[in-house]
Amino acid sequence: MTPESIRETSEFIQNQLPDFKAEVGIILGTGLGHLAQEIEISLEIPYQSLPHFPISTVETHSGKLLLGKLGGKSVICLQGRFHYYEGYSMQEVTFPIRVLRALGIGYLLISNAAGGLRPDFRTSDLMIIEDHIALFLPESPLRGKNPSSFGPRFPDMSQPYDPGMIVLAKNILNELGVPVHSGVYTSVQGPQLETRAEYRLLRQLGTDAVGMSTVPEVIVAHQVGIKVFACSVITDLCFPEALKEATFEEILAAAAQAEPHLTQLFIRLIQQIS
Repeated sequence: MTPESIRETSEFIQNQLPDFKAEVGIILGTGLGHLAQEIEISLEIPYQSLPHFPISTVETHSGKLLLGKLGGKSVICLQGRFHYYEGYSMQEVTFPIRVLRALGIGYLLISNAAGGLRPDFRTSDLMIIEDHIALFLPESPLRGKNPSSFGPRFPDMSQPYDPGMIVLAKNILNELGVPVHSGVYTSVQGPQLETRAEYRLLRQLGTDAVGMSTVPEVIVAHQVGIKVFACSVITDLCFPEALKEATFEEILAAAAQAEPHLTQLFIRLIQQIS
C-alpha cells in the first residue's frame, strides 16, 4: 500500500462517476447486506475490477462497491469487508478506508456481527461501540512507513468513535423503540470462535462484545480524520458459564433478524449528520 496505489484506485473510481462527491462511507458486516437495497445506486463496481483492491472471500460478503444516495447524502458502501483471517495483512484490510478518504468522505458508518459477553444481551440486540480493545490484533494497521498523506505517525485514540453520532444513534433507537446497548468491542484474529477460558479473559478485560473486524478500519479512519460510528449486532451469546455451540447458520439468522432496525438506524443517522 502506497500513496500511489491509493491515488490510482480512487481516481479509477472517480473517473467512472466524475460528478459524484462522496460524503459518507458505509461498511456492511456479516449477514448485514440489506441496507444496500435502500441505496439509490448510481454506480456498482465489483472489487475485482478495482486496481489494487482486495477481494472478499467470505461467502456472505458480496464484494461490491456501491456509489449512490441514501438519506439525502452521497454514500459509498463497501458491500463486504476484509479480514486478517482471509490471509490479508492489516494494511490490505484497511486499504479501502484510505481510498474512501481520498474520495472525500468525512463520515464512516460500520456494522459487524459480534458475540455478546454481557448477561443482559439477547441475540439480535444492537450494541453501539463506544470504545475498543486492539491488543489482540496481529499488528497495528499503521505499522510501516507513514507518508504525510496517511495522517499523524502517533494518532491519539482516546476517542476513536464520534460522540455526536453516538448521541444521535441512541436517540434514534429510543424513537424506534429498540433496546439501546453500548459498550466495548474487542477485535480478535479468528476465524475460530473463542474458548470458554478466552471468553472469561475477554470479560475480565472489560469486553462487552467480540468479533473479527472493525477495529483496524476504525484506527485508520481515525488517523485520516474521518468521524466514525460503529454498531455490532449480537449474533451469539458468549457466557462462559452457559456456553452453547454457535453455528454459522444461527449467526446469519440472528443478523437477519436485526437488519431492519440496523437499516433504519443507519438511514436516520445519515439523514441527521451534517
